[in-house]
Amino acid sequence: METRKKGVVREWVESIVIAAAIAIFLRTFFFQIYKIPTTSMVPTLKPGDKIFVSKVTYGPKIPFTPLRIPGWRSPVHDEIIVFIPPHDRKKAYIKRVIGLPGDTIEIKEGNVYRNGTLVTDARVARNFYYNQGDYGKEGAVIVVPQEKYFALGDNSYASLDSRFWGFVDEQDVVGKALFIWWPPQRVTMLE
Repeated sequence: METRKKGVVREWVESIVIAAAIAIFLRTFFFQIYKIPTTSMVPTLKPGDKIFVSKVTYGPKIPFTPLRIPGWRSPVHDEIIVFIPPHDRKKAYIKRVIGLPGDTIEIKEGNVYRNGTLVTDARVARNFYYNQGDYGKEGAVIVVPQEKYFALGDNSYASLDSRFWGFVDEQDVVGKALFIWWPPQRVTMLE
């Protein structure tokens, strides 16, 4: 009887260890879940929203190294990414990609101009962008360096973004925000 109890306990422990290892593997290389803490991406994302982020899209980082497994593609204009900002290495931020490497960005009269052309994509054009910070000054035309991105929050007034701290390093991109999965009334794909 005692041998059988030890066998059952061992099976449970093995199952829990295997499940934990699979969960860690999936979280490290495939996806991660984040909870939105601030209003910086309102109206797209609200505080308390829980989102699903794909690490596979851009390629997951290999833990404890600067190496990255190749992904399907790089970030593109106007999509939402999760990244580690240069000024605060302890937490992840979520913003919209406005500038890719080599782009010029200017914020003028609340609008974003990319490479001299007004951005008319509704995801960007619906927002008013304030001229704030060292990289968002009125009349400033910013050139996005190679292997960097310029990212802005949809709620410009309440967003600490590239206007203030500069550029997102390609190596610091965690993944692409795919959809809101909680709360149930807010479940939607993110654009």
